[in-house]
Amino acid sequence: MSEIRVIETDDGSHSLYVPSLKETYHSTHGAIQESQHVFIRKGIHFYLESHHNSEIKILEIGFGTGLNALLTFNELSGSNITTSYDTIEPFPINEAVWSKLNYVEKIETDNTKDIYGQMHSASWETKIELEEGYFFTKLKEKLEDIELQNNYYDLIFFDAFAPNKQPELWQLPQLKKIVNSMKEGGVFVTYCAQGQFKRDLKEAGLTLESLPGPPGKKEMVRGVK
Repeated sequence: MSEIRVIETDDGSHSLYVPSLKETYHSTHGAIQESQHVFIRKGIHFYLESHHNSEIKILEIGFGTGLNALLTFNELSGSNITTSYDTIEPFPINEAVWSKLNYVEKIETDNTKDIYGQMHSASWETKIELEEGYFFTKLKEKLEDIELQNNYYDLIFFDAFAPNKQPELWQLPQLKKIVNSMKEGGVFVTYCAQGQFKRDLKEAGLTLESLPGPPGKKEMVRGVK
C-alpha cells in the first residue's frame, strides 16, 4: 500500500492513484462531485423519493477512502431515519494515507473531522454508533468470501475498481449474491455502464436504467429489484 499516491482531481478534492493498477480511486474529473452524483443524488435521493421508511440499510462495495461513507453520513445525519451503513474493504488504506486527504476541508460541517476519523479508526466487524440511530460497520473481507443476508439491504453502492482491474468482483455469481441481499424495491447504483455488466445485472434480477454520468463520464447505471 506504500505505493499509493494522493492526487488532486479537477474539483479540488483528493483521490488516490495506484501505480500497480494504473487506476485511481475516483474520477480525475472530481472525486467529491462523482460521489455526490452517483451515490447521493442518484442513489439516496432517488430511494428516499420513492420510499418513506423510518430506516435504511446500505451496503457499500469498496470503502476505499471513506468518501462515500462520509457524504452519506452528512446526507442522513439528523434526518430521523435510522441508518445502518455496512461497507466491505479487504485492502484498507492506512492512516498515513487517509489522513492526507482533504475531504474534511472540502466538506465543511462541525463534526466532519471527528466522524471521518471514527470511520477509519473503527474496529473491523464491529458495529459502532456514530450518532443516535446511525450505525456503521466495516467488513474486512472479499466480496467473493463474505456471506450476505438475503432480502436485507435497501441500497447498494457498488464502487469497486473497474471491471478490467478487479474482474473477480464483477462476475455474475457475485452480482447475484448482492441482488439476493437486496429487498424488493431495493436500489443499486454504480459509476460503471459496461455492456456485459449491465447484461449480468439484468440476469441477476435488476431492472436497469442508464443515467447521465458525473462530469467526464457519459453514463452510469441504476438498478431496482
